[in-house]
Amino acid sequence: MLKIYNTLTRTKEPLVPIETGHVRLYVCGMTVYDLCHLGHARVMVAFDVVVRYLRSRFRVTYVRNITDIDDKIIARALERGEPIDVLTRRYIDAMHEDERALGVPPPDHEPRATAHLPAIIAMIGTLIDKGYAYRADSGDVYYRVRAFAGYGALSGKSIDDLRAGARVQSGEGKEDPLDFALWKAAKPEEPAWSSPWGKGRPGWHIECSAMSIECLGTHFDIHGGGPDLKFPHHENEIAQSEAATGERFVNLWMHNGPVDVDRQKMSKSLGNFLTIRDALARYDAETLRYFLLQSHYRSPLDYSEKALTAAKTSLTRLYATLEGVTPMAGAAGADHEQRFLESMDDDFNTPLALSVLFDLAHEIHKSGKDSAQAAALAFRLHRLGGLLGLLGRPPAAFLRSGGAEVLPEVEIERLIAERDLARGERRFADSDRIREELGRRGVILEDVAGGGTRWRRR
Repeated sequence: MLKIYNTLTRTKEPLVPIETGHVRLYVCGMTVYDLCHLGHARVMVAFDVVVRYLRSRFRVTYVRNITDIDDKIIARALERGEPIDVLTRRYIDAMHEDERALGVPPPDHEPRATAHLPAIIAMIGTLIDKGYAYRADSGDVYYRVRAFAGYGALSGKSIDDLRAGARVQSGEGKEDPLDFALWKAAKPEEPAWSSPWGKGRPGWHIECSAMSIECLGTHFDIHGGGPDLKFPHHENEIAQSEAATGERFVNLWMHNGPVDVDRQKMSKSLGNFLTIRDALARYDAETLRYFLLQSHYRSPLDYSEKALTAAKTSLTRLYATLEGVTPMAGAAGADHEQRFLESMDDDFNTPLALSVLFDLAHEIHKSGKDSAQAAALAFRLHRLGGLLGLLGRPPAAFLRSGGAEVLPEVEIERLIAERDLARGERRFADSDRIREELGRRGVILEDVAGGGTRWRRR
């Protein structure tokens, strides 16, 4: 039986779908104001593997949302002087390109917050009617955290400890410092929609509650996301969803671990912030995917040149094993497949599952590549690798693929000068295109305060 670690109960629990044979899964997706980074890559790949494996057992409805309106998006659009929908469209397209590069298929549904305003407004109205929310004098609508008895269960935080560190900003009009915004009153130069409480826009947390319920119903099987979403985002989702519907919101909560870079937290201020495109300029996409699966999805993951080189070596060994072998179905390797499935049934233990692939590769070498047993083992190796999104290319195509193009310095400087001109003329789409092109070709740019650009090779 497949068991999954439930963040809410802090135990591994059997997956028993609410609807027999059908698993409904929602994952919090990206806020589209910039290029996706390595932390996003881990969410993409970890839950792609979860969905691939679930689909080997069940019918699955997979929803991953897009946040296309929030404070960061508004700030970036104002900074660049461009319409919000132009900004978000560009980064949504870039996100989809990154997903395709990593071998991540699109979810079944990809709802966007701005397309679900009626459901969001209706849910806020229900919360007000039930006494869980109120309109402040500022025009903002807030959720009464203390009205929900179970608040803090997911994150393990005490409501009194949370309140001790909370502050109320001037003009907010909150009844309690812990209360959070469901609806934000319109401000100059910000997008706004009509509502019973005046023109404004939704708060971040209510968006996911409304979208997940519209797509999957008031009670569904699994909700997932990155480690930073556990509190307050997912804690607030539970509070507002269960208060609005009167039902249990989600059975199992899944959170992947963080990504560090050379044992430091990834941060722009530390100069170690890596986009997916930064990484793909240096390493093959399948190598990056393999690296992301070498650690259990809940464990911290440390990105380093050494770790990526080791991942490339390991993946090369598997492809080299398959080269020259014609896979054919057979009985050989059934015990290996059983161990692989047992590993994945234990909370998607991909490191242990990968070790089984190497055991299969070892058996192929022992059998001799021309044997019928090797053909059956190769068939199983290829099929099990596919459950992880690996080994999908012809072996020769992987083994003979080259590295990133090395650009001469004069060409790098020419492109940087072209980008600086585009920035000066506020042609931000052109400047982003040049930055992305250099990133794909192994060159990382750093904008310097006061003007100018530094560059380095990955």
